[in-house]
Amino acid sequence: MPAFSYSTAATQTAVPPALALPVIEKEFPRQLHPYWPTLQETTRAWLLKMGLMPADKVERYADGLCYTDLMAGYYLGAPVEVLQAIADYSAWFFVWDDRHDRDVVHRRDAAWARLRDCLHAALDAPWRHLQHEDALVAAFADSMIRLYSFLGESWNARFAAHFHEVIEAYDNEYRNRTTGRIPAVTEYLELRRLTFAHWIWLDLLEPAAHHEIPRSVLENPAYRKAGLACQDFAAWYNDLCSLPKELAGDEYHNLGISLIKHEGMTLEDAVTEVRRRVNGCISEFLAAEQEVAVLIGELRDGTWRGEPLADAVALNISNMRNWFSSVYWFHHESGRYQVDSWADRSTPPYISDQGERPGSAGIR
Repeated sequence: MPAFSYSTAATQTAVPPALALPVIEKEFPRQLHPYWPTLQETTRAWLLKMGLMPADKVERYADGLCYTDLMAGYYLGAPVEVLQAIADYSAWFFVWDDRHDRDVVHRRDAAWARLRDCLHAALDAPWRHLQHEDALVAAFADSMIRLYSFLGESWNARFAAHFHEVIEAYDNEYRNRTTGRIPAVTEYLELRRLTFAHWIWLDLLEPAAHHEIPRSVLENPAYRKAGLACQDFAAWYNDLCSLPKELAGDEYHNLGISLIKHEGMTLEDAVTEVRRRVNGCISEFLAAEQEVAVLIGELRDGTWRGEPLADAVALNISNMRNWFSSVYWFHHESGRYQVDSWADRSTPPYISDQGERPGSAGIR
């Protein structure tokens, strides 16, 4: 039986009524960076070069997973070399997420701990890990060297600090899943902001805009609210769309699952509640967007510092807006969420899941 029944509405792609958000389809026009077709080809080649996916999986599934579509719909205005580095890093992130899942499923505790520690080390000294025996670590090092080349040391340090937190959050999730622990809603929401890497995707707005944003703007309540709203939307909409997949795979980290377990909701009620929160993110962003417009006006003071900063903030808030439509359509086009088409609903067909020896190259 299908996880969600699909509508026949004449939209860009069929969206199940339970997942449809008319406000996104009407008020958040979808855009793609003009480099996207080349981006898709180049990231596909990078996945092969770095050994992150077997050649047959790349050939059959890489384009259909739409990883480059997601990034090309978000970081508009980014220089080509920046967008390419972000897209490759994003593809790596999805592969890492799959490895983490397979390590949980096969209870590869030692392998996961080794990978966790290697990623921490590669984050701080990527040049030392370019030839690492684990393809996932070597590809991560390659991504970090490229991302660290665009802005200054302060941005690099901030990005690294944020990703160290992401790695630890994945470790937290590993322990939860291997002990059968479903976090309560409040705890889950805090953890989700880390496992979804909210601050990482917001940090990457800055090299895309060719401008590091000062702390005074990053901590501005309106700017911060807009950023959190777009990222919470993405994380919670992902939870909504991936709920059937994660129930099938005995996953414990999903807002809907926490609501069912700890709030006593039925599946139907949990879906309704997650939708309510998702729509709340849209309203939060629209209000914050207007407040950021005022901030941009204040920054645009005619000085040699103020004007470029105002332009960068304007591009960043525009790209935060793009995240809504990019995330929305990604979830209905990517093969990552087409659970009804899988032979085994608990095992995605785009991964190699043969219980390989820990540390070997390729997706687990």
